[in-house]
Amino acid sequence: MAKVSASESLQPKAIDIGDDGNDEKGSSERVRLKKELSLLNGVAIIVGVIVGSGIFVSPSLALKNAGSKGMALIVWVLSGFLSMIGALCYAELGTMIPKSGGDYAYIGEAFGPLPAFLYLWVALFILVPTGNAITALTFAQNILQPLWPACQPPTDAVSLIAAVVTCFLTAINCYNVKWVTRVQDTFTAAKILALLVTFFASLWYLFSGHTENLENMMEGTKTAPGDIAIAFYTGLFSYSGWNYLNFVTEELKEPYKNLPRAICISMPVVTVVYALTNVAYFAVLTNAEIHASEAVAVTFSEKILGVVSWIMPLFVALCTFGSLNGAIYASSRLFFVGARNGHLPLVISLIDVRRLTPVPSLLFMCLVTLVLLMYNNVESLMIYVTAVEAIFILCSVAGLLWMRYTRPELDRPIRVSLVFPMIFLVVCTFLVVFSCFNNPMEVGIGVAFIAIGVPFFYVFIVWKDKLTWMQSACNSFNLTCSKLFLCLPEDSKEL
Repeated sequence: MAKVSASESLQPKAIDIGDDGNDEKGSSERVRLKKELSLLNGVAIIVGVIVGSGIFVSPSLALKNAGSKGMALIVWVLSGFLSMIGALCYAELGTMIPKSGGDYAYIGEAFGPLPAFLYLWVALFILVPTGNAITALTFAQNILQPLWPACQPPTDAVSLIAAVVTCFLTAINCYNVKWVTRVQDTFTAAKILALLVTFFASLWYLFSGHTENLENMMEGTKTAPGDIAIAFYTGLFSYSGWNYLNFVTEELKEPYKNLPRAICISMPVVTVVYALTNVAYFAVLTNAEIHASEAVAVTFSEKILGVVSWIMPLFVALCTFGSLNGAIYASSRLFFVGARNGHLPLVISLIDVRRLTPVPSLLFMCLVTLVLLMYNNVESLMIYVTAVEAIFILCSVAGLLWMRYTRPELDRPIRVSLVFPMIFLVVCTFLVVFSCFNNPMEVGIGVAFIAIGVPFFYVFIVWKDKLTWMQSACNSFNLTCSKLFLCLPEDSKEL
């Protein structure tokens, strides 16, 4: 058992960001996260995180706000195109600033610690746990659906199963990174298969002569800017996760090569698969059937697959299981990096000395997610999450442009055309501004929560002369957790 002292082992360590993790000398003696992610793992993380609950929940919401199937399909394709542009911008950011933490690291480099802390603040309590809660609830609803074929599963049972799967995947993430990547690779393949089955089943339906649902696809299209903005929110929610590989840059082998390659492979794949899946839904289901459905994929399977319709809830469960696994893995590194930089309690930056995983960060995120599982208004959560996320992604891309001007000396292995970040900034600004007209409550709550983070930053981060009892309590808590979980700060020597 490692011997830990409060004065030596629990002090924040300086991190050499330029270290590629391949230094043989002393590497076996120091506690640090290992570079274990290959290009295939990177693609699996992006595709696996993106293809989750959204494609099975969002189509009805996108159609509701777009007004017509044609406009909804346009929204889905343009959402993929916009996500691809954002991902390319993040490829430049990720290779220019090769730190884990994604937006937190980029915003901090461009605009300083306060905006970076505010991103961490909302990610900790809104973005990550809410997204994980939606995914876990979708998994639970679909895994239980065959047991209640004529009605919705009991709410308590759904919440219980969602909590169990969240804890189970957190345990896997705590135990071994290789297990995480194996689960991710396997379930990513399964979810692509599920969506392809959906598409080919719809082709069979069309070739049987049922083309009526694809006639007059633009009828009822809504053109109000607020409606279009909310339609894009529901589409973009289904693409959320394209920046998650940037959270784990320090664990990616050859990040300068594999980060942009993973993005350029995964994003077109996801966009094509999503477009084909929506065409399948629209070909088989009427507008009324889609509007009335809480899980479009299940309604689709009941209409077209007959006695084997049970297979679709199973496929959806597989998709959401893999998505939740990837989200837990990647987002835990965000909080790990934030704590390592002093913006969260030090205990969250500790690493298990035997398994080399950020166990306290994973456990803390699991607890916050379990609390949010009690809230089940998916549409409001989507708007709430996407509005807040759009604000900070906008800040990250603005930071790319700002650093082109203020820090031209930085090495940029990838340099995207200025047209891409400009398009992204204009579209994101449009979405945030016009969504305020249709859903002022959700957007207002998100902005208010961001503002609440400002006093927390000055009290807990900037104020150095804290009360003695407060400092002593924090140190005791950190030391207790270190002993309880056998964890040390990164780059500590095992004693």
